[in-house]
Amino acid sequence: MEQLPFGIDFGGTGIKGAPVDLGQGEFAAERERIRTPSPSTPEAVAEVFVELLGHFPDSRGAVGVTVPGVVRHGVVHSAANIDRAWIGTDADRLFTEATGRDVHVVNDADAAGLAEARYGAAKGRRGLVIVTTLGTGIGSALVHDGVLVPNSELGHLEIDGHDAESRAANSVREREGLSMQDWAGRLTRYYSTLEMLFSPDLIVVGGGVSKQSAEFLPLIDIETEIVPATLRNKAGVVGAALYATENLDG
Repeated sequence: MEQLPFGIDFGGTGIKGAPVDLGQGEFAAERERIRTPSPSTPEAVAEVFVELLGHFPDSRGAVGVTVPGVVRHGVVHSAANIDRAWIGTDADRLFTEATGRDVHVVNDADAAGLAEARYGAAKGRRGLVIVTTLGTGIGSALVHDGVLVPNSELGHLEIDGHDAESRAANSVREREGLSMQDWAGRLTRYYSTLEMLFSPDLIVVGGGVSKQSAEFLPLIDIETEIVPATLRNKAGVVGAALYATENLDG
């Protein structure tokens, strides 16, 4: 296990991590989860990472970390659902120094997109794949011939005068009590806009609600092939480990 990379999925409520077998796209040991500290400052989260890695003393490879924000060359530039202290933080350097490991951070939706492109619903697909995660907001990843175009943030497209995720995120469906039929109407508007702007070859739909994809995906009326994600809650950890190993931030 020594040289296996380690993936950490940092979310608003929990921080999950495991060593990853990149040959299979699977966890190499049972995942550990630690509650996200409050406040979730970079320094407090770094302490949790040290604790988490301590559960896997045999794992010595590179460490990838998902962050729910825009990440450019290891620096975090937005913080919608985490502490604002993250903005402007060189997270690669902070976590590398705190853990004594080679750490690389990546946007959480981008990590999921990489994992789905390499091991999941978009495996072996050429051309442009758009992976979206429907949850509190809408995350997105653009992957062209297996290469990530980072920080696409397509949940924030303005459609009909609204921020797209404010109308079509899964949290909105739950809050407004929308039927799957009504929600699918909003998703059709969203995905048809992506279709018009990007002409993708495939759209992959992830997020926890993808478990119920049979209830709403067939109701989305677009021309592009649209399929559910297959890695589910493994995608962040696996994609982060892949990102760190291949040093995709250059």
